[in-house]
Amino acid sequence: MLKFLFLLITITLTLFAKSSVEQNSTYIETQELNIENRSSQIKELTKRLFQLDKKLNSNVWYTKYVNHQLYLDFQIKSTQLEKEIKLIKRKHKTPPDTLILQKKSIDNNMELLIEFKNSPFEDVLNPKVPSKIPEILSPFDMINAFSHLKVLQSSQEQYQQKIESLGSIVSILESKKKYLYQLDRYTSSQTNKDNIIEIDKTILNIQKSHQQAEKTYTLFLKKLNDDKLKIKNDIYIQVKKLANIAIIIFIIILISFFLKLIAKKTIADNERHYMANKIINFVNLVIITLVLLFSFLENVSYLVTVIGFASAGIAIAMKDLFMSFLGWIVIVFGGSFHVGDRVKVMKGNTEYVGDIVDISFLRMTILEDVTLTSYMTNKRAGRIIFIPNNYIFTELLANYTHGKIKTVWDGVEITITFDSNYKKAAHNIKEIVKKYSKGYTDISRRQLNLLRNQYNLKNINVDPRIYTFMEENGIKISCWYMTNSYATLTLRSNIFSNIIDMINEEDDIKIAFPTQVINIKKDIPMPKVEDIE
Repeated sequence: MLKFLFLLITITLTLFAKSSVEQNSTYIETQELNIENRSSQIKELTKRLFQLDKKLNSNVWYTKYVNHQLYLDFQIKSTQLEKEIKLIKRKHKTPPDTLILQKKSIDNNMELLIEFKNSPFEDVLNPKVPSKIPEILSPFDMINAFSHLKVLQSSQEQYQQKIESLGSIVSILESKKKYLYQLDRYTSSQTNKDNIIEIDKTILNIQKSHQQAEKTYTLFLKKLNDDKLKIKNDIYIQVKKLANIAIIIFIIILISFFLKLIAKKTIADNERHYMANKIINFVNLVIITLVLLFSFLENVSYLVTVIGFASAGIAIAMKDLFMSFLGWIVIVFGGSFHVGDRVKVMKGNTEYVGDIVDISFLRMTILEDVTLTSYMTNKRAGRIIFIPNNYIFTELLANYTHGKIKTVWDGVEITITFDSNYKKAAHNIKEIVKKYSKGYTDISRRQLNLLRNQYNLKNINVDPRIYTFMEENGIKISCWYMTNSYATLTLRSNIFSNIIDMINEEDDIKIAFPTQVINIKKDIPMPKVEDIE
């Protein structure tokens, strides 16, 4: 029985010892797991805190706030050191060099942070209101108005972004505070506790600034909306004004269009129709200009002043343009030149002959034709010549087709030898000229008779005229006749061809050439060499 009890006790003790060993082993393993888990938690929290610090350091507001706080700390330390130095000097002692150097170092740091002296949230607490809204007195001011609207919208968006950025700091600091609390459970260090206190202080300051900034933003937004509404109302007024002006101008153009249609149906002459269109366009332009001036000038009395100064400026700086415009008035209302007239323009030693194809406010446009001037002088034709209208005051302009006259005098000259029958030659040439110029002679006579009421015409004899002159190389016969102003070379060519044929048929009429007679006498002695010397 004792043996059995002893065996039972031994087995019990063995089992108890084994159980204790297993419990101790489990406890040790649990402790090891807790330590490993704690280390990983600390590592994870440290990593998250580092990421939050990185976000905070990239935030402009937080950077300004930290630098501002740093400046204030330096300022407090500088004040304390200054008091200590003054206290030592009052005791008639020399302050330690270390104390002076420390004060100097702090002052240097303050100098570096001087831009952060004021509140870091000054931009959102006292925002700068955009410049004064522009006055919109004319449609041209709408450009500045739209530009100012963009400035207001940009200011609103920037202010809103600043407030959102300021509010984001609080959420980041709250997360950092939570992680510091968790870290403090594992480490329980004084540094974490100090950081938590500092974060609480920072959150409180930033929250106050953020709340005040939101209130300021509400007032700022109200001011911006008022400015926007005023600008939009002013723009609407100017747009309405522009629409009215556009309607008036459209009506003026429509009236001028109907006037041109009436002129086209009632005026058969192309030249008169062309000038009527020019006059309608000019009157149309003047009326539209006056409408624009009276629409954009607030005080009509300013118009007189503007016109006075403008006239003086134009007379001095734009004399040629102004004179060309006056020349246009003289041309249009004087009737000296019309579209289609054949004219000759002389500028210095250069001559141009052609037809007027356009008369504008500043110049006449001439299409150069093949004429006697082209054949004798220019050796070319077909050019477009632009003649300023002011040339009628300073240069010579000849009109070949003025009024109802469409013909001009032209002449041919033939030189025959002295031994030719000049009377016969003059008679034959006159007959040829009469034959080919008869139609133009009759037309010229009728045209000149029609001009008797307008001009004092004493001699209207337009019959061919022939003259005989003695020249060095022979007898020159000059014959003048009336011809078409637009085709002088054609008739001249025909007349010359017939004159040459006539001379070739006559034996006693010969064309003269430059000649020279040399008399040689053989009995004249040659000079001697010594006589020459």
